[in-house]
Amino acid sequence: MTTQSAVASNRQIEAILNELKSEAETTRRVLERVPAEKFNWKPHEKSMEMGRLASHVAEMFKWTPMILNSPELDFAKAEYKPFEPQSNQELIGFFEQCLAEAVESLKTASDEALGENWTLRNGETVYFTMPKSAVIRTMVLNHIFHHRGQLSVYLRLNDIPVPSIYGPSADEGNM
Repeated sequence: MTTQSAVASNRQIEAILNELKSEAETTRRVLERVPAEKFNWKPHEKSMEMGRLASHVAEMFKWTPMILNSPELDFAKAEYKPFEPQSNQELIGFFEQCLAEAVESLKTASDEALGENWTLRNGETVYFTMPKSAVIRTMVLNHIFHHRGQLSVYLRLNDIPVPSIYGPSADEGNM
């Protein structure tokens, strides 16, 4: 395969990688605002605590290599222990580690791998089977956007300035 055809064959990977990196910058700005003294705060009894929500946003980047390197996730077989940071520095360090793993896995993946099916299940119950590219876009990226939005509301409710996300916020820039 020539260099030119290799570049052409990985356009989908490049698009996802560029989007992931761009969204990571925005996510980092939001996570940097989460103070450790508010990790236990939550707006409602059914809501996640701020620290747990922030950790969840960070860990979702790490799902990228898991999706790329396996055919499925079976909750019945998977052990899961959420990361519990004790400081904002630990949270940011965890985020940076998860991001680095995601970036590296995408750099070594191929568009062909993105076309392979991936399944989310709990034992015999199958939640979905989709191409890995769709799983990364929905379960990773869209999921990050959703919870990052929640986290920005948590910041607002605690009078913590909300950073720019897709343009100026009321706290930054000209609104």
